[in-house]
Amino acid sequence: MSKKDKQLILLVEDELSMAKMIQQYLKKEPFDIHHVDNGQDALSVLDGRLPQVVLLDLNLPDMDGMDILKYIKEKQFPTSVIIITAYGSVDTAVNAMQLGALDFLEKPFSGDRLLTTVRNTLERQGLTDIINTLKDAERAGFHDFVGSSSKMHTVYRTIENVASSKASVLITGESGTGKELCAKAIHELSPRSKKPFIAINCAAIPKMLMESEIFGHLKGAFTGATSQRVGAMASASCGTLFLDEICEMDLELQAKLLRVIQMEEVQKVGSDKVEKIDVRIISATNRDPLSEVNQGRFREDLYYRLNVIPIELPPLRERENDVIELAREFVNEISGIESKDFTGLAPETESILGLYGWPGNIRELYNILQNIIINNNGDLISPDMLPSPLDTIINNSAESQSGIENVIDIKVKIKGEDTVSIAKDDIKPMWQVEKDHIEKIVDKYEGNIPKAAALLGVSPSTIYRKMQSWKGEESN
Repeated sequence: MSKKDKQLILLVEDELSMAKMIQQYLKKEPFDIHHVDNGQDALSVLDGRLPQVVLLDLNLPDMDGMDILKYIKEKQFPTSVIIITAYGSVDTAVNAMQLGALDFLEKPFSGDRLLTTVRNTLERQGLTDIINTLKDAERAGFHDFVGSSSKMHTVYRTIENVASSKASVLITGESGTGKELCAKAIHELSPRSKKPFIAINCAAIPKMLMESEIFGHLKGAFTGATSQRVGAMASASCGTLFLDEICEMDLELQAKLLRVIQMEEVQKVGSDKVEKIDVRIISATNRDPLSEVNQGRFREDLYYRLNVIPIELPPLRERENDVIELAREFVNEISGIESKDFTGLAPETESILGLYGWPGNIRELYNILQNIIINNNGDLISPDMLPSPLDTIINNSAESQSGIENVIDIKVKIKGEDTVSIAKDDIKPMWQVEKDHIEKIVDKYEGNIPKAAALLGVSPSTIYRKMQSWKGEESN
């Protein structure tokens, strides 16, 4: 067996004596062991030939080993991490597992213990790879999700892995990426699937009513409380409570929610009695929750309670050809609802959909297709049926490339050749395309951000945040 065919183990250990001892323990195994003594070298190896297993010390001279673990998780590297440290604690182990570590070895450990852990890890990884390959090959969707991109398969596997747990899940992603769909999939795959799934949109309910909506109230608890209300917590008993747009929740109510999660009991507004509850909490936000914590708008302790298992949904523009799969599915669905004869999209139309950046994500795609199907008739959706802003792609391409046929030619060439010659002036960065589109809609509504946001299928806060980011792009 050549060196390149051997399974690679990356050993990240700054103590030379410990590194030599570990290498001695593993020397008879068919492994290629690569040793580094600092974090930066470890990151360099990870960005090159990806190891099957990382043996990671947490106390390194240039960085915390947890930072390397976070990097592996963020990059979604298909590698297994075993933590090795002399400073083990329950909290450290829990944090490492939450960040994706597969096992935790506290120094000193025996050679047999290390060998067993590494062998089990590689065996589990091999079986997982086989199962994932078979699953990915046979499905183009998952529950009510549609899409076969690699990023969505990662999401599907995460949902399957976490469904059986009671741990809290925090789903992040831009508006329109399917966060409630994700929460429902977790619930439907869980042992709680026969029990209620209750969804609350924290941005849609007035602040003064939110506490009553979640915890319930007694009759007469406040002005207008003419009858008793059970509340979402009690309604979701033994099931799942989905708190959408959680970052919109008032700080005072965040404190009460934290206590409910910690104590597993709820107290109705106006009552002096507490009731035990058994509810799994899944929350979601289109904001950066850590940024909200740093800005003082979200409680740090609640963030860590909710973010036991994080799931990030990718925007549609990063999902390879999923936009075409989704569009085909939506055309059939909407045509049935509207009693129209559309059966699909013309190839030219699909090419244009693939070129657009979709700032409103799946919701924007659905709304545009609904608009087209309601206002037109035919078998296939053709390019001339496309409304703003998709028609600007046609117009811009016609001016610079002499017709829509060249838009398609360019796309085929990009896929089929290593290099392609395109005039620099014909290409805009994605943020600029998105900016032009959003500003066009905002201008249409004379600067009314909430109306523009409703049309785009995003929240007003998303547009404000993007406006701030554009300032940074333009200054570069």
